[in-house]
Amino acid sequence: MPTTPPRPRRRPPRPPVRPVRVRRKRPRWAMRAATTLSVVVLASAGIGHSVVTSLDADIARVDPFKDMKNRPRPGHGMNVLLVGTDARDKITELERRRYRLGGAPCHCTDTIMIVHISEDRERASVVSLPRDSYAVTPPHTDQVTGKAHRGHPIKLNAAYAEGGPQLTVRTVENMTHIKIDHYLEVDFTSFMKTVDVVGGVKVCTAQPLKDTYTGLNLPAGKHTLRGGTALQFVRSRHADASSDLGRMKRQQRFLASLVDQATSSGILLNPLKFRDVTRAVLGSVRADRGFGTDELLDLGRAMRTFSPASSEFTTVPIGQLGFMAPGIGSTLKWDPAKAERLFRAVREDKPLASTAPPPKPRPRPRQEPGQQVEVAPQQIVVQVENGTSTVGLGRRVDAALAATGFRTTHRPVDSPHRAVLRTIVVYDPRWDRSARSLAAALPGSELRAAPGLGRTLKVIAGTDFRQARKVRGPQPVTTESEVVRGNEVGCA
Repeated sequence: MPTTPPRPRRRPPRPPVRPVRVRRKRPRWAMRAATTLSVVVLASAGIGHSVVTSLDADIARVDPFKDMKNRPRPGHGMNVLLVGTDARDKITELERRRYRLGGAPCHCTDTIMIVHISEDRERASVVSLPRDSYAVTPPHTDQVTGKAHRGHPIKLNAAYAEGGPQLTVRTVENMTHIKIDHYLEVDFTSFMKTVDVVGGVKVCTAQPLKDTYTGLNLPAGKHTLRGGTALQFVRSRHADASSDLGRMKRQQRFLASLVDQATSSGILLNPLKFRDVTRAVLGSVRADRGFGTDELLDLGRAMRTFSPASSEFTTVPIGQLGFMAPGIGSTLKWDPAKAERLFRAVREDKPLASTAPPPKPRPRPRQEPGQQVEVAPQQIVVQVENGTSTVGLGRRVDAALAATGFRTTHRPVDSPHRAVLRTIVVYDPRWDRSARSLAAALPGSELRAAPGLGRTLKVIAGTDFRQARKVRGPQPVTTESEVVRGNEVGCA
């Protein structure tokens, strides 16, 4: 009896594979959150979706908006406050020594940025807020002592130490009148691991960068920085005369290279490397409770059409550098009118470039007399001591230094050592650049380190003193705030 051959089994149809569109460059996002958001973008395109849907379990949560009242009116788009803290609990002892991370952390914010995502999800605007900005807190309770405080002046980065994420958000909202929708916080560990897992980040510098505080020592040229050295690079405030303002510009350029490296090298398309990047980023991230999976996926889907030119960076306009606030020290005061124009653009969901006035031709700076030094005399505080038996020598040295621009105490005292032949500049090693600048004004003087002395330098006048030489600081840093696009801040 003939048999019918069995029918071949039909395999179920494969689900259609959606093509993944990968751009070479992504927008230049805020410091240290770049790879987190690159992960979101790629995951929302179908890669690593399970990773993103588990974000709620991986990210530590904080509640920066608890019991907040009288907040600014909501604007258009999304505003994220991104802060980078100096937490170093997971840093090894070897890393602490190698990258100058010793000492107790101040539990304050090294980096503060407002990241605005436009309502149409076609533009990202990043506004850097200098950590030394002069700020006034709203009334609050100290999170350490439990003491109730009225509003009082502080440096902006100290709000975190005094009142945690909540006081940081409230202070920023009070200063900018921008309602913060979400809060993201990262630390040193997360940053170092992220840079290492992507294989390092390329940077370029036209001038050598050396900072004895962080240990950074980069010759001019192009470099590939690994985690620890990259941390030195973005933390350095004393590598040049621009201090915190220059550091923020370096952070923007570093971020441009970090995002380019993470998105153009195929790392995030490799499931195993993608997993490693995600774990590195999420290990030390904290976010508000409302910033969950749905918000991240929705944001990631919208961002797939971004180009480098879709993002823009700026720093809040500065009205006064070196504003001395009693009990606080040297701060930066914002320019009220220019800052308000900038923050209004964020509130109204407009490009930041629309707030920038047309550039004016800059007059050629007049060359001041005297030797150029690393730190301007106006920034150096000096206590004079008379180290000899010559009556009135202390007053003469104090007056001579004040006449050349140094901030003397105008109250010289007698030194216990009354037979000093060579004038001595005593300094705390943390202020070595200031000490060298002061020594240049006192020809033939001797530098003597005294750890723990503090910011005020000491001059012990010797019998060799004749006069104080005129010195001048570096060319002043401009306080104008420029707006640059993401495709303009990379390393050429």
